[in-house]
Amino acid sequence: MGGDDARLRAVVALAQTMAAAYTPRESWHAAAAGACTALAGSFAALSVWEREQGRLRVLVNAGERAEGEEEFPEAEAYPVHQFPEITEFLHERWAGGGEPDAWVETADGAPAAGAPARGARPYCHQRVAALRRRGRGCCVVAPVVLHGRAWGELYVARPAGSPVFGRDDADFATVLAAVVAAGIVQTERLEEVRKLAFTDPLTGLANRRAVDLRLDEAVDLHRTEGAVVSLVVCDLNGLKAVNDTHGHAVGDRLLERFGSVLSLCGAMLPGALSARLGGDEFCLLTVGPPADDVVRVSEELCARAVTLEPGDGVACGVASTGDDIGPVPSARRLFRLADAAQYQAKAAHSRRPVVAGRDGDVIRLADSPPRSPHDRRRLRGNPPDEGR
Repeated sequence: MGGDDARLRAVVALAQTMAAAYTPRESWHAAAAGACTALAGSFAALSVWEREQGRLRVLVNAGERAEGEEEFPEAEAYPVHQFPEITEFLHERWAGGGEPDAWVETADGAPAAGAPARGARPYCHQRVAALRRRGRGCCVVAPVVLHGRAWGELYVARPAGSPVFGRDDADFATVLAAVVAAGIVQTERLEEVRKLAFTDPLTGLANRRAVDLRLDEAVDLHRTEGAVVSLVVCDLNGLKAVNDTHGHAVGDRLLERFGSVLSLCGAMLPGALSARLGGDEFCLLTVGPPADDVVRVSEELCARAVTLEPGDGVACGVASTGDDIGPVPSARRLFRLADAAQYQAKAAHSRRPVVAGRDGDVIRLADSPPRSPHDRRRLRGNPPDEGR
């Protein structure tokens, strides 16, 4: 009874840890680490079966890793033909009405007493060789099933000289794999909700909420580590005229096309976030690239925007902590500087970006108290809702 109670507690702990995971990586690590503890293993891995590439890709390695094993490997993958149970045993048994049970492999290539037998299925020599190479004595492999299909596998190993996994361990691993599957489904749903919450549905770019969060983090990095933070704010010219003349469908298409151009230019700056703030307003946020690089990409963005029909180019303002713009104690100040630069570009009908600290009277304009609740639009000489 004591052993059953311990395993029940392990299942509950695994479910709770995975439920608390915020990102896929956290979920994967919780799955592997929790299963490793529950099965008294020394090492565990979670892998996904990528059917389109015919490979089993390792997502996470937890526990006592051998030389060359990374916690979150970028390129650890194995052709599935080296693991016949994935494509042959698992799929065929399920199709025939069988259950996706776990099984045990040992470093000597023979089943331990009480370990599950799998009929005529040959032992996977790749796994046996890997156990020997990494100083492990045995492993238990449990398929992870999502939506009725093989998603991947949970793998837990013990070192050479430790007790070999038995039938009870394999059955317990099957239960753990089911808990892992439920946790992965929950994380995928959270990712989908998160994506909807931080993505503009028309362009697929980040939205204002995502920018606000990232900009706050970026300014913190600037204050603590001196990181160069740059913000490029763009206003697509003539959107209202396009909507009035050609219809909103054409206007939406223009927004989508400019979003693609913004994404393309943003890719020239490592780690840049491309976003639609709303209506006809877009932005690029970077952490790290020098101000000159950001200005150069902004010039490229303006040049490309001019070619988009039936639009009229873009008004673009740049503010970077890499320029002489004074202290930036908050994200709000950087946004005001970029906005003020954009207003000047709009008022001057500039085909090039206006840069805070380099062009015009941007800093004074940004630091002046607002003259009305609609000061942002009045600075452009437009009514408050134009282009929305």
